[in-house]
Amino acid sequence: SDRFKRVPTSWRRPVGIDSRTRRRFKGTRPHAKIGYGSNKSTRFLLPDGFRKFTIHNKKDLEGLLMLNRTYAAEIAHNVGAKKRIELVERAKQLSIKVINADARVRAVEN
Repeated sequence: SDRFKRVPTSWRRPVGIDSRTRRRFKGTRPHAKIGYGSNKSTRFLLPDGFRKFTIHNKKDLEGLLMLNRTYAAEIAHNVGAKKRIELVERAKQLSIKVINADARVRAVEN
């Protein structure tokens, strides 16, 4: 929707004069409704019980120090391999879970 952030941008309200969807005929796609929302206590939770927090640098990682039981770090997509390795090592020292710790890490060949 272009009006509300809570509704994905792909949703457009059907407004056609003969639209079967707008008239809510049987077999048509469902409308966005308040009843489709998830439980407030489990919203944004990952299956392992953590919430996701995107980090870009060490300062962001230090912010999770006291919240390492509720939040898991996710390294941003635009962080390079070298910095990524440093962040994963620091997270291990602080006992912070990193969701995508294996991304862009190559095994060293002999």
